[in-house]
Amino acid sequence: MRSLYREDKEYVLNVYNRINLDIVKGEGSYLYTSDGDKYLDMYSGIAVNLFGHKHEEVITRIIEQSQKYIHLSNYFASEPVVNLAKLLVENSFASKVFFANSGTEANEAAIKLARKFGKRFSEDKYQILSAHNSFHGRTCGALSLTCQSKYQDDFRPLLPGVDYFNFNDIADLESKVSDKTCAVFVEIIQGEGGIWEVSQEFIGALVQLSKKHNFLIIVDEIQTGMGRTGDLFAFEKFNFTPHIVTSAKALGGGIPLGAMLVAEELEDVLQPGDHGSTFGGNPLACSVGEFAVREIVSEEFCNEMKEKISYLFAEFNKFKTKYPDIIKEIRGRGFIIGIEVGKYANRIKEIAFEKKLLLNVTNTTVVRLLPALNIKMSELEEFTRLFDEILNDIRE
Repeated sequence: MRSLYREDKEYVLNVYNRINLDIVKGEGSYLYTSDGDKYLDMYSGIAVNLFGHKHEEVITRIIEQSQKYIHLSNYFASEPVVNLAKLLVENSFASKVFFANSGTEANEAAIKLARKFGKRFSEDKYQILSAHNSFHGRTCGALSLTCQSKYQDDFRPLLPGVDYFNFNDIADLESKVSDKTCAVFVEIIQGEGGIWEVSQEFIGALVQLSKKHNFLIIVDEIQTGMGRTGDLFAFEKFNFTPHIVTSAKALGGGIPLGAMLVAEELEDVLQPGDHGSTFGGNPLACSVGEFAVREIVSEEFCNEMKEKISYLFAEFNKFKTKYPDIIKEIRGRGFIIGIEVGKYANRIKEIAFEKKLLLNVTNTTVVRLLPALNIKMSELEEFTRLFDEILNDIRE
């Protein structure tokens, strides 16, 4: 019998730690294997499949757009691209949008815009700051912002002029910024870093320092955007306006798509020829993205999400009381949740797999949940039942 897992190891460059399953299809929040097994999927493609698997409208959009054209090149305007850009502008701070293929490419575009912005004022204004324990991508520019040695060390030297501050540490940020700073990158919730949310006090200080030293605030919403926290973008909770937001993952509804959203005062920094992308703004992806954004900002979808989020956090608070020796802390917002379980993280993941529940671990001690935004209440109830069983197995 054919084993995709074995053939993948033979023919595909092994840069990923694959899960030993041969997936044949996905439907809703479930994945089905060649052995006939059914797994509850709490990865959702690492926050990509916001509507789960095999969503009817997503499939319809793909078919309808593919029958018109799949690719045009950026020498032509494209209706799905314009429609999605307009929708993002109408529902955010931005006045213009640049489309890429991924989050790391969106961040590369933001790096270039920030550097050119800085040169308007001084040849020395090119410093970029990001946080320790951050994650912004794996290309050399984005990797330079990703302040985690396990990702960076083998690829040095990286982009010059990049420095790092301690997340949520106002004094440390103040000591690092100057008039030579052109931009500060920040995640509203550090995903790979263990689901840590930025504080209102830190954001307030960042805004004031931005005004004092004239640097850009660039918010990386690649994982937290597109409704995952309950708002279209996670920064909306903090009542401030960034200069740039980068988005990807769920933006294309499962199709590769990234975007850089730009405030009005920056829309003329990059000129024709300064930046581009052969596949960026792919019509197929943008057609699905248009549906995704419309759905996320609809009142009905938001209300359903709030109900499910409320249920899930209430259940976790019960588990924290019931299993205090296992669950140390529950972090996150909306459907990006980190459960701090210390040494038990990998054991929880292993037992979950045995029970046909797919869980991820980040930062070695945190069980990270990124379910589909349209996950059914019955599926959440199944998850909480299984999670309770797992914690009980560990305790016993």
